[in-house]
Amino acid sequence: MEKVLKSILKTIRLWSAAVPMNIVASAFLFLMALLAAVAANSSFAPAYNEFLSHQLYFQVGDFNLFSHNGHSLTVHQFINDGLMTVFFLTVGLEIKRELLVGELSSVRKALLPFIAACGGMIVPVAIYTFICPANTDAGHGLAIPMATDIAFSLGVLSLLGKRVPLSLKIFLTAFAVVDDIGGIMVIAAFYSKHVSLGYLAWAGVLLLMLFLIGKRVSTNKTFFMLIGIVIWYLFLQSGIHSTIAGVLLAFVIPARPRLDVGKYIERIRRTINMFPVTNEDEIVLTNRQIAMLKRVESASDRVISPLQSLEDNLHLAVNFVILPLFAFANAGVVFSGSGELIGDVTWAIAAGLLFGKLFGIYLFTWLAVKTGIAGMPRGMTWKTTAGVSLLGGIGFTVSLFITNLSFGEGQAVLLNQAKFGVLLGTVVAGMLGFLYLRWALAYDERKLKH
Repeated sequence: MEKVLKSILKTIRLWSAAVPMNIVASAFLFLMALLAAVAANSSFAPAYNEFLSHQLYFQVGDFNLFSHNGHSLTVHQFINDGLMTVFFLTVGLEIKRELLVGELSSVRKALLPFIAACGGMIVPVAIYTFICPANTDAGHGLAIPMATDIAFSLGVLSLLGKRVPLSLKIFLTAFAVVDDIGGIMVIAAFYSKHVSLGYLAWAGVLLLMLFLIGKRVSTNKTFFMLIGIVIWYLFLQSGIHSTIAGVLLAFVIPARPRLDVGKYIERIRRTINMFPVTNEDEIVLTNRQIAMLKRVESASDRVISPLQSLEDNLHLAVNFVILPLFAFANAGVVFSGSGELIGDVTWAIAAGLLFGKLFGIYLFTWLAVKTGIAGMPRGMTWKTTAGVSLLGGIGFTVSLFITNLSFGEGQAVLLNQAKFGVLLGTVVAGMLGFLYLRWALAYDERKLKH
């Protein structure tokens, strides 16, 4: 099994050398979503449903780690409540990095994408609420069209190649990160129930302990992840959605390396000068040589912050294992007739993602620039802003995640309609955004030449 995984990762790295990683990841994610839809509407449907409903156990004595309120998690629940916690951990790490040194690290940098993201959340919710009033069963899904899938939208943008201004990529990334913050706040505030303060208090104590340890003692990633599993279990039992544990864990993982670059370079130079050189034809290293090389390796680990190192370590697993599994488990729309497939929820989500994101992001950006609250980034035009606003309608991952939280047991029809609405809105927004941006970038190039 280990050899197979290594072979898969090696193949992925070879692909990424020729094709940008986010394009490969987006294509794989879309393929798994398509596979889920095929499985849910074919003779494999019973096996597909049985696989997702299969119970999991990670048990020591009477204690089962994969359980909630005494009931074992199913495969579907483990993917959504367990593996997706790792995804939200990476989202949290990305948000923390952007807040510290990225496009959200100062008010001046953050203002325009923050305003754009607010428009991209408010207008879709308003459109959804207009079609599906909040006091109805369908109204529970009003947060679904709020989200923008960073990986998917950047993947579509990357298809346009080097013609895309860097400022446009930064703007899309920044407002999508703010979208993620909004989505996380919605999940924490509105999708928690029967909160147990005891479990929550213990999770808070462990998070505080990790914060203090990271500040003063250790930056060992393995230690943080092991305690993180305990925190995840406590959140799972507390009633607060377990994925919030991943976000909070990200914010206590140290962002500063234990060894700064200057000291690292000085130490490496000193080690190289002292390195005992023996016969060049010698194959086997001496014990002293091995010890010195291990010292270099240890120093190299310490010069990379745990935040950056963990984000890099989780990148492949999240993009090529966790998210594809999530898509396979949640994108299985059942095409069993228009009465169950298309309804008000379908149109509300699709319209929210397509028109809500477009008008919300563009209008709020226009107002911010025209009123002088924020400046237009160099390299961006109003035409390309409209195109990237369309790409904001690619909701997919977080939208599907909120869909499952919005419509639970006994609401299978609404759940199916919501899934189809997410897929419809995402695909149309992605296609139109790509085509429009290709035209807009070509138009800007012609304009510059003349």
